[in-house]
Amino acid sequence: MRGLRVQLVIFFFFAALATLGTGKAWAKYASIVIDAETGEVLHEANADDRNYPASLTKMMTLYLAFEALEQGRLELTTRLPVSKYAASRAPSKLGLEPGETISVRDVILALVTKSANDAAVVMAEGIAGSESAFAQRMTAKARELGMTNTTFRNASGLPDPEQITTARDLARLSQALLKRFPKYYRYFSTEDFTYKGVVYHNHNRLMSRFEGMDGIKTGFIRASGFNLAASAVRDNRRLIGIVMGGESARSRDIHMAELLENAFAGRPSLPPVMVAKNETGLGSRVVARLTPISRAHAAAGRNLGSADWSIQVGAYSNLSAARKAAEKAAAKLPDQDPTVRVLAPFKSDKRKVYRARLVGFTEQEARNACRLLKKSKTSCAPIAP
Repeated sequence: MRGLRVQLVIFFFFAALATLGTGKAWAKYASIVIDAETGEVLHEANADDRNYPASLTKMMTLYLAFEALEQGRLELTTRLPVSKYAASRAPSKLGLEPGETISVRDVILALVTKSANDAAVVMAEGIAGSESAFAQRMTAKARELGMTNTTFRNASGLPDPEQITTARDLARLSQALLKRFPKYYRYFSTEDFTYKGVVYHNHNRLMSRFEGMDGIKTGFIRASGFNLAASAVRDNRRLIGIVMGGESARSRDIHMAELLENAFAGRPSLPPVMVAKNETGLGSRVVARLTPISRAHAAAGRNLGSADWSIQVGAYSNLSAARKAAEKAAAKLPDQDPTVRVLAPFKSDKRKVYRARLVGFTEQEARNACRLLKKSKTSCAPIAP
């Protein structure tokens, strides 16, 4: 039996090595801050580690769209057809219908604010004929820009194990967008976008809370964690920051504010302490914890601190059932970027109960989210801090 255990250990050791050699990404903290003009690196942590871009992918989709506009192959008023394939993409989406058309301008605004996956495919098909052909162009453009560790497989950032990038590559892309397309970069500052009577708010909430920030893109899938590419300008100096693998949108935003504040002030920044834990203490998950509290952290906290509300979607005697219920509810709120959390069990009537919650809301966001969930027949209750 002991010999069998040794053989299994050896097997899994070499299997792990083989997996590392495949080049697949994994959810992991990484960050970088650069000077937008010179490219000087002011801070970096795991900047060359491969990670999933999530919706930061749409920055390259927009790069190719801006290039087509600049070259006259598209105009802002051009109407792009919506295919059945595009309309079938998973949320976040505008809810486009097969056979209708949408203007290039509206597609751009939908990508910037709503991060709409159906709109991303419409743009891809409008430029290259198919999303797969467009993804090849995306990867080729990445190489042209010096993004040597990036491969694109779709235009939206929806999960694909072969769609990988690094924080350094995304900083290069952000810098290229700023330098190449100053005329179109202003779209990343759009706070609200109205389409067919529905108002969509920009997911980059830090843009209105950090002095000088005017873009550019958020991203989230469960495999990547919470990502953010951001740019801010002060005293005629512009910085670009990338944070990947955040535990929540709130902690990611606070950490970004801290990195940029320190970089503007010429102070060094330390990466978050990586701790193996999860919210219940019942397993292992690598999450980021912010350290230390700086002026930027405190300033951001004044605005973000109200985002301590949560919503409870049920209580279960089984941990797996609680986690499943929370994830199912989170999938119905793609615009909110909620963090799934299962609270450690407490005893109720002599049995353990696991409370399934989504966290990271302001009071108003929690109440609005509950209203949406109740419309889909999902029980929900806002929970104060």
